[in-house]
Amino acid sequence: MTPSFAQSPYFPIAIGFFGLATGYFVWGGQALFGFPKETPESNRTIALWGLWMSGFMQFITGIYLIVGLTWFGVFDKAAPLYMAALAFTAYGVHWFAVSYRRYVGGSLGPEGWMAIPFTFLGILGASVFFAAGDVPVGILFVGLALVYLTEIPTNFGVFNGGRRLIGFLQILTGVWLMYLTYGVTMNLALGKHWWV
Repeated sequence: MTPSFAQSPYFPIAIGFFGLATGYFVWGGQALFGFPKETPESNRTIALWGLWMSGFMQFITGIYLIVGLTWFGVFDKAAPLYMAALAFTAYGVHWFAVSYRRYVGGSLGPEGWMAIPFTFLGILGASVFFAAGDVPVGILFVGLALVYLTEIPTNFGVFNGGRRLIGFLQILTGVWLMYLTYGVTMNLALGKHWWV
């Protein structure tokens, strides 16, 4: 006999949204405003925030979603949650890598190559969510794609102003992520009807 679990409307995407928003404010704020000044000490602190907030919170959200969709069947399979599970897991592991690189002072150059598939992942996410009629999350993936599209020439060293532009895009996307965090939480916790 196969166990059966009740459907749950409480998918954990606000956790992933908040984690990434925090990382984008920390990393993007430093890149855009140059504060705090980049030192080995500040880089290690910034890396820790990226590892735990953007990395761990997205990774745990992605794993929770994929397990809920595949093993336990507790989430609505008609929703584009599979794309969310893919994205949260991939972006979470990505943040583990870039945070560790920043913590140890590794080279940015190889991250130009990394940004290529993550640009495509952002485009895929935007395509899936816009096609599903989820415009707010589609907008999020446009922001993600723009961050990584800018990282390609910046990390390869051919776009000198790219670091500040990446910071600006991260802050802008971070604001949108906070909106999504509020919207999902208000909708699920209080039955409100935010545009999410």
